[in-house]
Amino acid sequence: MTYRSVFKPDLFEGETHIVTGGGSGIGRCTAHELASLGAHVAIVGRKIEKLETVKAEIEALGGKVSCHVCDIREEATVKQMIGDVIRQHGAIHALVNNAGGQYPSPVKDLSVKGWEAVIRNNLTGGFIVAREAYNQWMAAHGGSIVNIIADIWGGMPTMAHTGAARAGMLNFTESAACEWGQSAVRVNAVAPGWIASSGFDTYDEPMQVALRSYKDKVPLGRYGNEAEVSAAIAFLLSPGAAFITGSCIRVDGGVPNARHTWAPVPTDRSKPFDGFPLSVMPKCLS
Repeated sequence: MTYRSVFKPDLFEGETHIVTGGGSGIGRCTAHELASLGAHVAIVGRKIEKLETVKAEIEALGGKVSCHVCDIREEATVKQMIGDVIRQHGAIHALVNNAGGQYPSPVKDLSVKGWEAVIRNNLTGGFIVAREAYNQWMAAHGGSIVNIIADIWGGMPTMAHTGAARAGMLNFTESAACEWGQSAVRVNAVAPGWIASSGFDTYDEPMQVALRSYKDKVPLGRYGNEAEVSAAIAFLLSPGAAFITGSCIRVDGGVPNARHTWAPVPTDRSKPFDGFPLSVMPKCLS
């Protein structure tokens, strides 16, 4: 089945879009949607096997996609990847800075090595990719960047390392949007909340157990899905967002708005947008 996007099929026809972390989860879904809208999608990741699986999925549906193995934490590798995309496709119209990862840990147990690894993955790596996309192409030709962060409002207890990194990426988004506006480069962020994707299954068993109950804390009464995040990304990349830069779209079901004075009200009235037919519920929720 083809991707069921809410946007017109030729929205990004003739454009080249980079999606980091394109081999799974939100990145995989976003790559599918952008390809369904006509873009040639350059998916980036550390494992070629995952990238090739997504490439085969997209090509089976008639989309255009290329694979680029890259560790976004390594500056030289990122420089080469951006150059390769330009040489192969002739342009970079958009970048979705999606790659990242983290693990749960109380602050008191965080090692410096663990802290720095997550900061480098979720902040430094995104900065390097954005800088190189700008310097090597967008500074002269314009473009759009969407940085994927997280529900950071009010802190992230048990995940302070990624909370700090994602908050840093939001501030980077706001700063770059100002500096790069003169080049017609828009820089925005999307902040997913609890999204039921393959990332849930990467956590340890105690965290997976906790995840099964978190939806009860969501005002909309459910988890989000990958397509609901991808739709926000596609909008920010679209001409309809031509005057939006330095902003952040939350895709979180209203979790940051819940307060200790409010008792969650169970509901099943919020219906998800199921745009991605290849989406699979995480094993820990089934």
